[in-house]
Amino acid sequence: MQFPLTLWDISVLLAITAIILLITSEMLSPYYGKVHAYINRKRLRNSALVFSVLFLTTVAIRIFGIITS
Repeated sequence: MQFPLTLWDISVLLAITAIILLITSEMLSPYYGKVHAYINRKRLRNSALVFSVLFLTTVAIRIFGIITS
């Protein structure tokens, strides 16, 4: 049994991942409070931005598909 993964599913997955990473990177910010975690904040924020750009790309693909059909 195969599980078909559509563009909509990928878009939702990317959106949820981007939101979680952005919230986590903000909670680890030195301005938010003292959190003693050994996570590279710059790398976490960059990965959150990459997931956000990928999400926006899937949205642009869907909008282009709607316009051209």
